[in-house]
Amino acid sequence: MNSIKKIAMLLFIALPSVVCAGEAQVKWHDFNDYRDVRPSNQTKGSYHKHIANSIEKHMAKLAEQLPKDYTLSIEVTDIDLAGDVRFGGVNEIRVVKPIHFPRIEFNYELKDDKGNIINEATDVKLKDMSFMDKIKMGRDEAFYYEKRLLTEWFGEQILPRI
Repeated sequence: MNSIKKIAMLLFIALPSVVCAGEAQVKWHDFNDYRDVRPSNQTKGSYHKHIANSIEKHMAKLAEQLPKDYTLSIEVTDIDLAGDVRFGGVNEIRVVKPIHFPRIEFNYELKDDKGNIINEATDVKLKDMSFMDKIKMGRDEAFYYEKRLLTEWFGEQILPRI
């Protein structure tokens, strides 16, 4: 057991350290202009803040994988949440069915630590028409399908370019 600890320590010391501490910035347009961000049982203002905070925290978590001082700036131009708001008695509820798949449209810019643009794109359109056919990993969280859409895009488009 003692030799295993020594080997592990040597590997830890010998491996080059990679510093990851990127930053994400998310810019929003007027939520009233987005395709579907309709609240079900909240006021519009608080629901829109909830969407913004959730997506911004998720993007910040993804940006932690970027090298130190890299910045990913995203401007959300349109969003269509998974599901559709329907009347359910006294309250409205968001019903999630395969026909109402999540969509996000945005522009982005990835800058390195010196401010040079590494990658950028306008009119990025993400959608997942088979979002309910995939295994749902983890706990039930707000805007799960939209976050998964962004995570897949980040892993396929951003990480390979750094």
